[in-house]
Amino acid sequence: LYLYIIVIKGKCPEDAWDESTIELFLHELAIMDSNNFLGNCGVGEREGRVASGLVARRHYRLIHGIGRSGDISAVQPKAAGSSLLNKLTNSVVLDIIKLAGVRTVTSCFVVPMATGMSLTLCFLTLRHKRPKAKYIIWPRIDQKSCFKSMITAGFEPVVIENVLEGDELRTDIEAVEAKIKALGPENVLCVHSTTSCFAPRVPDRLEELAVICANYDIPHIVNNAYGVQSSKCMHLIQQGARVGRIDAFVQSLDKNFMVPVGGAIIAGFNESFVQEISKMYPGRASSSPSLDVLITLLSLGASGYKQLLKERKEMFSYLSSELKKLADAHNERLLDTPHNPISLAMSLKNLDENNDAAVTQLGSMLFTRQVSGARVVPCGSVQTVNNYTFKGFMSHANDYPCAYLNAASAIGIKKQDVDVFLKRLDKCLKTSRKEAKQEKHVNELSNSTTGTEQLED
Repeated sequence: LYLYIIVIKGKCPEDAWDESTIELFLHELAIMDSNNFLGNCGVGEREGRVASGLVARRHYRLIHGIGRSGDISAVQPKAAGSSLLNKLTNSVVLDIIKLAGVRTVTSCFVVPMATGMSLTLCFLTLRHKRPKAKYIIWPRIDQKSCFKSMITAGFEPVVIENVLEGDELRTDIEAVEAKIKALGPENVLCVHSTTSCFAPRVPDRLEELAVICANYDIPHIVNNAYGVQSSKCMHLIQQGARVGRIDAFVQSLDKNFMVPVGGAIIAGFNESFVQEISKMYPGRASSSPSLDVLITLLSLGASGYKQLLKERKEMFSYLSSELKKLADAHNERLLDTPHNPISLAMSLKNLDENNDAAVTQLGSMLFTRQVSGARVVPCGSVQTVNNYTFKGFMSHANDYPCAYLNAASAIGIKKQDVDVFLKRLDKCLKTSRKEAKQEKHVNELSNSTTGTEQLED
């Protein structure tokens, strides 16, 4: 029955498999690879030989990797089991993407690179379709890898600054269209948009961007890094494809499926274009990311993954309400960012007014207290990335009105994580404000004659 569900139907089983069933399945795949044949005689340079038994067991003796030298999706004759593993993983992942909200996606494949390099692969594929194009239109998001993905591919990013609407930073649609007209559509490789992001930036206006791309016949690549876990992000992609143009969307394996870093999924609505991207990958590739995500999804089943999505959404509501209470208690605000379904931001205006360094010190205090993932964003920081200078870096805008702290409700988060975070944040805020006021008082004294005399005494 389990072979029928996954091999014939190509779907993620509804119910979780137990570990013994998964291991049996993987061993059956492994014995189809030539390196595991009894009496096999290998005289080539790549024969699946492994010196360490520990390494062999870690990979379930699936040693050959995936693909052939000319196509990462091609079947490897002497590695039928590994090739089948690759095909099945792509089918199961496609099923999960549909389940998560992008119902009309037609094709996807797991690539053994993280999101940034996977985006680069998409851009390099488009180069052959648009040889004159040198620019990529990019609504600003202060995350280095997605910016560097364009530079690495050899293109010139055209940064479109966001517009402030209330507390939210949103896509400047008029500026995008104006820049396309100014540069000439034939000179634009694509629009590179983003769904999942840190508040107060919110997902791009994908529907409007998709319509612009369709109108000007420009490709549209979406960075959906951790958007699979959000029904809102997936809905935006589905709607964008319905009303306009989305050529490919890229998501991380580790962020969405809780597996080790090292893989991503490239998906799209045109099967031939997705196949073009897979053929652009040079050489064979590691099967580890495919193996990790297949084991994980079989361990969860479709019902288990849907439950994780449900729990994440519930924890987002809980984190939002509790962080708002904490913000009010410290005379701060939970920034109003209703269009961001994963990340939240709390102002640090009072802390910033007391001492410029107090904001960054808060981040250090949280980190030393084992609070990971919370980002503290000061005002006015400047950073240069590949010779491009960003003012207000990390805040997605040149002059965001206040310093703030980020926290996110990502897949796998538990109520205990939220409660411990809030408790430690409360203590750190109290300590930071106390220290900042003391330092401000000392500075005021030292700047006055009376104060100087008091200090000498």
